[in-house]
Amino acid sequence: MFSGAFIVAGTNSGVGKTTVSIGLMAALKSRGLAVQPFKVGPDFIDPAYHEYVSGRASRNLDGWMMGSTAVRGVYARASATADVSVIEGVMGLFDGIGKDGLSGSTAQVAKLTGAPVVLVVDARSMAGSAAAVVRGFESLDPDVIVAGVILNRVGSERHERLLKDAVKRHCKAKVIGAIPREDGLDIPSRHLGLTTDVGSILTKKFVKKLRETVEKNVDIDALMRIAGKAARIAPAPMPSRTKPASAARLAVAMDEAFCFYYRDNLEMLESHGIEIVPFSPLKDDGLPPDIRGIYIGGGYPEMYARGLGFNDFVKHDIRAAAEAGIPIYAECGGLMYLTEGITDLEGVFHPMVGVFPVKTKMLDKRKALGYREVVVEASGALFPEGKKARGHEFHYSEIEPMPRGVKRGYKVTKAGEMEGKAEGYMKGNVLASYVHLHFASNRAFAIRFADNIKMIQAPYKRA
Repeated sequence: MFSGAFIVAGTNSGVGKTTVSIGLMAALKSRGLAVQPFKVGPDFIDPAYHEYVSGRASRNLDGWMMGSTAVRGVYARASATADVSVIEGVMGLFDGIGKDGLSGSTAQVAKLTGAPVVLVVDARSMAGSAAAVVRGFESLDPDVIVAGVILNRVGSERHERLLKDAVKRHCKAKVIGAIPREDGLDIPSRHLGLTTDVGSILTKKFVKKLRETVEKNVDIDALMRIAGKAARIAPAPMPSRTKPASAARLAVAMDEAFCFYYRDNLEMLESHGIEIVPFSPLKDDGLPPDIRGIYIGGGYPEMYARGLGFNDFVKHDIRAAAEAGIPIYAECGGLMYLTEGITDLEGVFHPMVGVFPVKTKMLDKRKALGYREVVVEASGALFPEGKKARGHEFHYSEIEPMPRGVKRGYKVTKAGEMEGKAEGYMKGNVLASYVHLHFASNRAFAIRFADNIKMIQAPYKRA
């Protein structure tokens, strides 16, 4: 069934990787192919776009955060049931961290998966110089195969000829597409306040236009020939999955406000006997029945703060569950939700759950961005003491200084730095942090979280 894979990489951020990737996914799906999407890096939003267009769950592939074995395993297992895999890169092809500058990069994923690269070049302000750019990328690392080029934002037929002639004359990679510069063809840049309603951005009309543009301007047959050169990786067996029991129900916040989860995190929990039970802090009239744990991921709670603040039913249940010792794990937006409230950019305060005795304030500038490594330092945490895991932090909010009486569960270190800070706030059986962890970095975190849920003697019941 599997006929190949390719990576859509860019020379740098902003060249149109996401737009091109989604257009290619739509074009391949229109041919009746099962398209498996992936996203390099820790991003949550692009995978949501991928899933909307392809109809299949998009998976993150991140060499720094997940490790090479997990990257290869996730890629192989998800690809095994698809006709073609499309991997959208992150930033520029060779942009990463670490001593070699490649950890977490698209190039690292190319090496780990053996997938050939299709390089997207923003051609707006160049002609023959495009060849120098392509040649530099294809010659920098012989283990990264730049097999094709898609020229984006091409101004005219003459401009296209100049670009193609230069690349043909100087480069090994073949130009397989030239997409014209056209208003309304690019997906809006992500920024604070972007809606999490994917359908309002990727409307049927927009996706249709994008697919037709790609079909007209990209040689899909040539693309599939490139995909066919991808290395085959035999999928490792999935860990044995314990059949979920009614005693292992985990309530997971899933709605417009909370939608940032690594799919593999949820599946790891399922593989250890946890039944995932979605609920909406915005719309539901309480927690699901008979749950023994709660997981509140990230998202944009500040955008839906008014609705979250008005839903006293769910807030009451979460407070009561916390007081009853139900394990609760919250990340980023989930942490914000568990504070006393959120002050939005207009200065309006919205009351939240109040497990932690601090308030959250939205900022007009980014507060934090980057890879993080956590070490569990506190006994009694939801995760194993002394163990490390990796993740990512990205937010435009800050919380007030947490009182000393609130226990810190983590030492959090930025990638490439030695000094860490105390974070991972604990209150009873609640653990909340600004860091989004990927459990593939240390499967023991998923196992311990699952065990904590299963050890609860009685499920939460509303008083």
